[in-house]
Amino acid sequence: MTDVGPPPGISVHPVPGLPEFAPGDDLAAAIAAGAPWLADGDVVVVTSKAVSKVEGNLVRVEAGTDREAARQRAIDAETVRVVARRGPLKIVETRHGWVVAAAGIDASNVAVDALVLLPADADESARRLRDRLRELLGADVTVVVSDTFGRPWRDGVTDVAIGSAGLPALVDHRGAVDPHGNRLETTQVAVVDELAAAGDLVKGKLAGVPVAVVRGLRFAVPEPDAGTRPLVRLGAGDLFATGTRDLVASRHPAATLTQRDGALAAVTEAFRTAVAALPEFPVVFRYGSDGDGGDVVDVHLADPITPVTSLALGAVVGAALVQLQAEGWATRWEPAATFGGASLAGRLHLGDTPN
Repeated sequence: MTDVGPPPGISVHPVPGLPEFAPGDDLAAAIAAGAPWLADGDVVVVTSKAVSKVEGNLVRVEAGTDREAARQRAIDAETVRVVARRGPLKIVETRHGWVVAAAGIDASNVAVDALVLLPADADESARRLRDRLRELLGADVTVVVSDTFGRPWRDGVTDVAIGSAGLPALVDHRGAVDPHGNRLETTQVAVVDELAAAGDLVKGKLAGVPVAVVRGLRFAVPEPDAGTRPLVRLGAGDLFATGTRDLVASRHPAATLTQRDGALAAVTEAFRTAVAALPEFPVVFRYGSDGDGGDVVDVHLADPITPVTSLALGAVVGAALVQLQAEGWATRWEPAATFGGASLAGRLHLGDTPN
């Protein structure tokens, strides 16, 4: 019987023997010297830390300065939005658009007098590295700049792409039909993330190997080459824009509002959810249009308004406002001016904020 080997596939190779990089070093020349065997179609996966070091994207920690305090200041400087926090841990959106712990700032595998920031523009760094490797070796390679991210609801970390050049970030299968005749509606494969994770299998976190090569895949060069920008999901597509601990802090009363479809359904669901926590405390609301441009809900108490029922009402309204904030509604709550015989407790305005 003839031995049958495995079918063709891909291979992943480390590039060992690279130096400890410093600002001004020629990263491409070091890679070319360590991997003169690079060939057309190879994917060069390089850790962002090496890129940041040669580009000088570091924060110096002065002697006698508390390193953790310096790290927290650096995180704040790189943050455009805090998504969630717990104690000193912050999940933030960086100016690059990445949502990541500690703004991607690294204090490991670097001297104690420095912190490593993410590259200023990892896509541009990947393009420069690709061009330089072609110049040095004559090989038409593609480049992925990788960094280590955690994942929501999963322990452990993995490498993902924060920069790329010469290949698509996403392979789009939407509209294709599977073998069972089902049309794919949402499938887009983050191929650069898969390559980053594959490269890390041979780079490792402690081996001091910042570069790997994935061989055996071919990609059409996108035109224009958008790098990793297609991976960023923010705005309306972001279902987790704010951590639950930060919803209350992120809410601000809206001075002006505009009409938005679905207001009645949204406020009904918000109060249904809120009242479920206090089933012995019913409220009644009347819905209508707001002369200011949004929608309005007059909230009435079924029981007489007293300090005790007002406190309970505050819990219900507060929970409803948080629910609406989580759903992206702008709101403004106006309590009734005084106690008295009227059942009106307050007025809730909701809608969108003007652009």
